[in-house]
Order: sequence, then structure tokens, then C-alpha cells
Amino acid sequence: MTRPVEELQTERLALRAWRDEDLEPFAKLNADPVVSRFLPAKLTRAQSDALAGRIRFFMAAEGWGLWATELKDTREFIGFLGLSRPNFEASFTPCVEVGWRLASPYHGRGLASEGARAVVNFGFHNLGLDELVAFTVPDNLPSRRVMEKLGMTRDPREDFDHPRLPEGHPLRRHVLYRLRSPVLTQGARRAS
Repeated sequence: MTRPVEELQTERLALRAWRDEDLEPFAKLNADPVVSRFLPAKLTRAQSDALAGRIRFFMAAEGWGLWATELKDTREFIGFLGLSRPNFEASFTPCVEVGWRLASPYHGRGLASEGARAVVNFGFHNLGLDELVAFTVPDNLPSRRVMEKLGMTRDPREDFDHPRLPEGHPLRRHVLYRLRSPVLTQGARRAS
């Protein structure tokens, strides 16, 4: 079943359905060594197109997912921001993850935080989720800062070895951050 894709807007960003013309800049982003330094590998064009295809398929089924993200003033595609369901088993799955991948010229401008706040709001208020997670490798300090700006917290006892990466892989160890729904948090405060 195909559902219309929700679209989100922030002050500077439009999070929207993917278009065919996004594939070329997405492939360039996925081949960038700066973007891929905390990923298992750079993606070839075919791998990047396949990833975009999986993202589009999920969005068509759910109406939400990892939105193609563009700057509102120039309409330039800069990457993705959104929600996904990790498809591996871990102590915290099943769950919904908030995630982002932006082209390197747009790092350090607060765009990931801005877009992720809209995504978190959508997850809690539109989808009624109880919790969101995010995870990355310990050295990915920029992404960890975004997680912390969102109010996510980490319990080091929940750090994990990513099951899709082999033992000994330098990126296998991951840190896990969680964010509970503010509706649930407020309810817990009222009850106490």
C-alpha cells in the first residue's frame, strides 16, 4: 500500500519525499570520505542508489522515514534526516531510530540539530512513539553532540557491538542514546 509521504519544514530546511534527481547528489555524498569516515565504507553509485531505493520503498509504505532534505532558500538537496527501524537484533530493538546524513559542506551549521528536532517532534506527536534511539561509534563526536542537543541521554552500560560488523572491525563498538516522549515524561512527573 502506498501512502502519501508526510513533509516537514523547519526555518531553513524542507524534509520531503525523494526524487530521481536526488540520486546523483546522494551518491556524491555517500562517496565523500568526510561523510563516510564513521560508516563501514564509502558507497558506490549502485550501492547508494540501492539505499535510496530502500528508503523510498519504506516511505511509500509508511508515509514517513528518512526524508530527502533540502535547503529551503536554494532547493539544494543536502542529504537525509528522519526516522527508521533498525533491521538487526540488539538489546534495544525493536525500536525507532532518529538519524541523519548530510553532505560535508553542510556540517557544523546546526542543520542536523534543526532538522532532527522536527523529526523528533513528528515521531512523538504525529506517530505517538514512546521513545526514540540514536547510535553511532564513540568517536563520532559531531553526531553525539546532535543527540545531546536533542536531549538524548546515554547509559554506557547500553553501549553495544553492532551485529552487522565483524569482530575486530574498528567501527563495531557503538554508543546508544535514548529519548523518552515528553508526554510520558510529563505524565510521570504528574504522577509523583
